[in-house]
Amino acid sequence: MGRFLGERVLRRSLAGGALLGLIGGVAAWWLGDAALAAWIWTGGTLPVIVWLAVSIARDLAAGRMGVDAVALLSMSGALALGESLAGSVVAVMYAGGNLLEDIAVARAERDLRSLVDRAPRIAHRRDGDAIADIPVDTVACGDLLVVHAGEVIPVDGLLAAGTATVDEAALTGEPMPVGKAGGAPVFSGTINAGETFEIRATAAAGDSTYAGIVRMVTAAQTAKSPFIRLADRYALLLLPATLILAGLAWALSGDEVRALAVLVASTPCPLILAAPVAFIAGVARAARLGILVKGGAALEALARTHTVVLDKTGTLTVGGARLVAVEVAPGESPDEILRLAASLEQASHHVVAAAIVSAARGRGIALDPPEAVRETMGSGLEGRVGGRLVKAGSHDLVCGTRQPEPWALRALRRAAWRSALSVFVSVDGKVKGAILLADELRLETPRAIQSLRAAGVARIVMLTGDNAEAAETIGAALDLDCVLANRSPGDKLEAVAVEQRLNPTLMVGDGINDAPALAAAGVGIAMGARGASASSEAADAVILVDRLDRVSDAVAIARRTRRIALQSIGVGMGLSGVAMIAAAFGWLPPVAGALTQEAIDVAVILNALRALTASRGLGHRALEPDVTLALQQGHRELEAPLDRMREIADALDDTTGAAAVSLIREASALVTARITAHERLDEDNVYPQLRAALHDGDSLAAMSRAHREILHLARLLSRLAENLSAADTDRYLIRDAQRMVESIEALVRMHNAQEEDIYENATA
Repeated sequence: MGRFLGERVLRRSLAGGALLGLIGGVAAWWLGDAALAAWIWTGGTLPVIVWLAVSIARDLAAGRMGVDAVALLSMSGALALGESLAGSVVAVMYAGGNLLEDIAVARAERDLRSLVDRAPRIAHRRDGDAIADIPVDTVACGDLLVVHAGEVIPVDGLLAAGTATVDEAALTGEPMPVGKAGGAPVFSGTINAGETFEIRATAAAGDSTYAGIVRMVTAAQTAKSPFIRLADRYALLLLPATLILAGLAWALSGDEVRALAVLVASTPCPLILAAPVAFIAGVARAARLGILVKGGAALEALARTHTVVLDKTGTLTVGGARLVAVEVAPGESPDEILRLAASLEQASHHVVAAAIVSAARGRGIALDPPEAVRETMGSGLEGRVGGRLVKAGSHDLVCGTRQPEPWALRALRRAAWRSALSVFVSVDGKVKGAILLADELRLETPRAIQSLRAAGVARIVMLTGDNAEAAETIGAALDLDCVLANRSPGDKLEAVAVEQRLNPTLMVGDGINDAPALAAAGVGIAMGARGASASSEAADAVILVDRLDRVSDAVAIARRTRRIALQSIGVGMGLSGVAMIAAAFGWLPPVAGALTQEAIDVAVILNALRALTASRGLGHRALEPDVTLALQQGHRELEAPLDRMREIADALDDTTGAAAVSLIREASALVTARITAHERLDEDNVYPQLRAALHDGDSLAAMSRAHREILHLARLLSRLAENLSAADTDRYLIRDAQRMVESIEALVRMHNAQEEDIYENATA
């Protein structure tokens, strides 16, 4: 890094000296002293010639050669032919071009460097009642550290007690602070956005999340793209072409100045500038979106992606047990069953127990402390909650060998088709409910798959160690070309290697078992938002935001970056060729040729810097993040009414007479008061904003049709419920009402998920 910094200072000094020489010579010439002017111009040019000669010699010793030799010939030739002004102009333009490249690269690196600059240096370690400031490098696993308000968390750890609010934007890109409960993991590089709290260190500074990211940033800043080396090879073709054209111009015209003009017009070549600036800009652009690409080589590989191989658990899915439903016996409350089960599960460290407790707290349910808990490993546990005997676990543990009741059979069927785990709950010896937990698709997964297709990916494969039934269930919901299940880490490695032999392949995974496959792929992307792991180290790029659709963003950025680099090279070389031909015919003298070439170089750099910007259509106006959060909050508020509608549909299985009338009217009232009101508000107020924010406002037509279908079903249910009496409720009417309720509930959930995708796509 010191060498690069020293070279940048030297290049700035040479550019300044050359510029002063040019200005000083012009001043002497204007005062009438042409000899002094020539000496001043020569004095400003010679340091650039010497530095360039040393640089070329160093490159030759390393086995490299580029068109910098043309610049050396043009400046040396100008001085030899007495064209000191032309030599001075070339010196200024060449040194100035390098300076412009430094400025462009520095701007592109700024987003990456900011990660490194904010790394914590000091930690506050608690020893009894004393708190000592220590270098972060001396923190050891198990140390109790104090993190004050507004401070950067120095190492990975677990929240020691209480609650905390953490700003993870620098690490994950998420704009809203995240609440943490006691025992929750916190990551280095994130910020304490609340009151002072304490953490128990789980990793040393060098092994923490932020240190891993810093190492990746360093690699991203220093790696050189194969595409850039390819540009260097193309540059070698221009060197003999330039010399041949200069020689022909001299031979045919007899004027050596024309040969000099050709050399001047070809220096410095846009080939040298376009590819490095574009690829560094592309890496910086990706970093702004939470995509850390480890240098230009990885970006170049991403641009050539033909096949994408996706891990299932944690990549296509959320990667853990999540509550999908609470099935209850007739007359029981889902929230009460969840409260009792979660209160009991507080005594267990099992991942399923943690999921149930998290789900209850997420719904704002207050839990009681369990007593006399006894755990049966792998099956469940039992204990007392509020004086009642509660048992939670597998069907065999809770229900024994007795025949399941109809509601329990329904719960088991639903668990089977959703590939869910069922946790049955009994209270005082009577089975009251079942909690269904599953690893669900991420909300953004369907749109991420579509975006990969839109980015030009030809083949998408799911590769998982999970069983075939669970894999096929996920695969059936997505537009995938192939599903490979029951694969061990070795099998994954072999599958990716086969795909890579056929076509350039991108592998996406998040677990340690994915690391070999990530390393075997042409380019590997790790879903690293949950912390550093072997997969992040093995991957060529890391998604710091817990969003799968960033993969398609990475591919799109890479392809656009490569396209901009090629465009810059092509246009720059074309314009240089025109200038060289004009110089060969005597239409462009040496000084004008140098100025023309400098204009071409500036244009090439500015065009390459377009890789820093987002590719948006004209007239596109993105939604503000707070607007999107408000829209998403509206969907969260519909969850409770939708859950109740599902309960009503289930209850109608075993209900007749006045009880059925009451349930049907309750469902109709819920639909009218909550759901249709929400859909009309969306159509009248939200969709006009979305049309202004989307590239294709007509794409909302299908969403509007879904609104009309929901409203149509709501009207049918309202008519059925109106003036309904117990005498009317035969089994056929109840079945019709049940189907309407189920249809509305399923359609609204699907519609909300689609809208969530659109909201995210429309956000700035």
